[in-house]
Amino acid sequence: MSILKAIILGLIQGFTEFTPLGSTGHLILFKEILKVEADTGMYFDVFLHIATLIAVIIAFWQDIVNMFKEFGDMCCRIFANLLVFIAKRKGETRYTYFKVINTAYKKLIVMVFISIIPTGLLGILGQEFAGFIGSYIWAVGICFILTSAMLFLADRHSESDIRIKEVPFSSGFLVGVAQGVSVVPGLSRTATTVCMGIFLGFNKKLAVKFAFIASIPAMIGSIVYKLITMGTGEIVIKDIPGYVFGMIAAGVVGFWGIKLMLKVVLRKKYIGFAIYTLLVGLLAIGVGVFR
Repeated sequence: MSILKAIILGLIQGFTEFTPLGSTGHLILFKEILKVEADTGMYFDVFLHIATLIAVIIAFWQDIVNMFKEFGDMCCRIFANLLVFIAKRKGETRYTYFKVINTAYKKLIVMVFISIIPTGLLGILGQEFAGFIGSYIWAVGICFILTSAMLFLADRHSESDIRIKEVPFSSGFLVGVAQGVSVVPGLSRTATTVCMGIFLGFNKKLAVKFAFIASIPAMIGSIVYKLITMGTGEIVIKDIPGYVFGMIAAGVVGFWGIKLMLKVVLRKKYIGFAIYTLLVGLLAIGVGVFR
């Protein structure tokens, strides 16, 4: 793989991973156009996902640090409640239970854990179907058009101001379902999760923050799954420079893609993304039919 092709694919991955455009679908489409060899593509995809994972961790590092702190406090409270339970069983009545979920970050942690369940199940069970869709460019194009429809509906959806403390735990499960479904190429993970949050009434900032933070365990799981299932093929030495430059391009552009998405969500202007994904979908269908 040439360095130029790697950089182009890295830019595509980085920008489309965190904007509602569909990174996997774009990679499949442009690999077809650029004629990237499939035997190096899987390794390259893993490296690009590692780069974008680093980008989202850097973008939300303060939230992530706070969540780790709050998670530690949650564990302490659960252990303390266990001691209280034991004391009450022995007849002690002076002790009271501690409230485990008493901050917004603790609520966010629990919702992320809830979202992991459907995301993981659908991600694993849907791999074969996703591979089937990915093998037909025209089918990927149809999924791009579905992404466009979601964005159009989100653009027309009335604004809400529900904050994390007011969100039911079931909403975390539904966002997880949306993220799991997005394993299908052409269905943008950012679009499905952010739009689901908006449809559930999340305020704009919460919709995008929860979508991105919930994507971290999903991305880690995806990387591990690919490393386990892609076999024992060797990385071609001459491709390593391309991998490095592709990772740098994906990471840098991914970080700024997150910043762009935060601004777009606050302004609630998705129509441009809806039009773009519609056009890309039509292009993919054209490539699939006439290639």
